[in-house]
Amino acid sequence: MKKVILILSDGFRPDALTSCGNPYGKELLEKGSYSLEARTVCPSVTLPCHMSLFHSVPPQRHGILTNTYVPQVRPVNGLCEQLRAGGRKCAFFYNWEELRDLSRPESLAFSYFVSLEFDRSWEETNEMVTENAISYIEEDKPDFAFVYLGLTDAVGHGNGWMGEEYMKACSRSLEEIRRIVERFREDYTIIVTADHGGHGRNHGSDDREDMLIPVICLGPDFPAGKVLGDVGICDIAPTIAGLAEVSAAPEWEGKNLITS
Repeated sequence: MKKVILILSDGFRPDALTSCGNPYGKELLEKGSYSLEARTVCPSVTLPCHMSLFHSVPPQRHGILTNTYVPQVRPVNGLCEQLRAGGRKCAFFYNWEELRDLSRPESLAFSYFVSLEFDRSWEETNEMVTENAISYIEEDKPDFAFVYLGLTDAVGHGNGWMGEEYMKACSRSLEEIRRIVERFREDYTIIVTADHGGHGRNHGSDDREDMLIPVICLGPDFPAGKVLGDVGICDIAPTIAGLAEVSAAPEWEGKNLITS
């Protein structure tokens, strides 16, 4: 059984990994197996994409088409429910509150959320998420931890994707990712990804700029520098379930990237 950390930087385009000026983006690609052509789901909107990531079905099946959560008409077990059923301990760390509905009650052993209230910035809350994730993982050693960093999406909307401020946000987020990877790489398989891309000051379409995401997998099952083919956001949950040696939900449509 492998322990897994999933790090997601919201709206982080794959072409920003090597063009944002932070050399750690290239280093990640050299250390892990990766795809810079992985595809998210449409609509390429944050909550629908996250629901598809955790439930391994497209939005047309889970029913979340906007950033407003509605209960599933025909519920599909998500990653956290499958891990919990297998006796695995799960933890969440995030700074966008809508993600609270990604897991059902009693699926998480620990959850940390920090808001932008009281004049906190996205930069500050990203740092708080990272600090609290590192502290908890060091002490409690969960089997699965999800770390969400919202800065890149906020700057994309505010200043435009691939512009100077967005590139700074990507570089800064890579530093948070680096801290987690360097601290836990020996003990955890780590997956780094995004939920969607973006263009102009928006996303949500089926345009290539919105639909492509990076998927980088670091661990003993993933050869360094290997390019992964045919990767989609719905493949992440089955891959994590396989690493954790628990069953995928029968409704899941994605594949395990290790065995495919």
